[in-house]
Amino acid sequence: MMSIKESVVETQERSGPRCLDDHIILIGGGGHCRSCIDVIEMEGRFAILGILDANESLSHPILTHDLLGKEEDIQRLSKTCRHFFITVGQIKDWAPRVRLYEYLKSLHVTIPTIISPLAHVSKHAVLGEGSIVMHQAIVNSGARVGNNCIINSNALIEHNAVIEDHCHISTAAVVNGGATVKRCSFVGSNAVLREGIEVGETCIVGAGVAVMRSLKPGSLRKYHK
Repeated sequence: MMSIKESVVETQERSGPRCLDDHIILIGGGGHCRSCIDVIEMEGRFAILGILDANESLSHPILTHDLLGKEEDIQRLSKTCRHFFITVGQIKDWAPRVRLYEYLKSLHVTIPTIISPLAHVSKHAVLGEGSIVMHQAIVNSGARVGNNCIINSNALIEHNAVIEDHCHISTAAVVNGGATVKRCSFVGSNAVLREGIEVGETCIVGAGVAVMRSLKPGSLRKYHK
């Protein structure tokens, strides 16, 4: 017959580590995860319980945070933990972040919005759930950022610009006033979007590109010397 202590240990092993109200689990253990960890720790609202990653070869802590398992463990852990955050990066392929976001929504967990204390987000701007605004980024008055977006370090989202769901605005990119970036698009480092233009869904704008005209959905715009 199992003792009370043995029963408690077995229950913990099945359900996962003990999770407190301020704990958060990160999904994705690559380079973007490391940047997110720094922002989350500096913001100070959540304590990182650990990280899930699809890569089975990862067996060491990431910036002192333990690996709790793989993506297949999300459902099990969601029974005891309610805060999750997607730390998978996004450049060419938007599908993994969208898939994870929709799966988390189906589990009815909380996907918080994370804002670096070194960033500036206007009180007149709107940020969707699961988005992150990283160090030194600016989201100006009247701007709207959708769900599950990455506004990376030093990026500028100017007044009345719209960033739809599942977009990544990369480091030092500039989205000028009134411009729109449609869902699942990527704007590379140091790229500049002219005011008022529209970048269609699933577009990729390469690093350093100046976009002066609207882009059709699925467009790829690279920098040419």
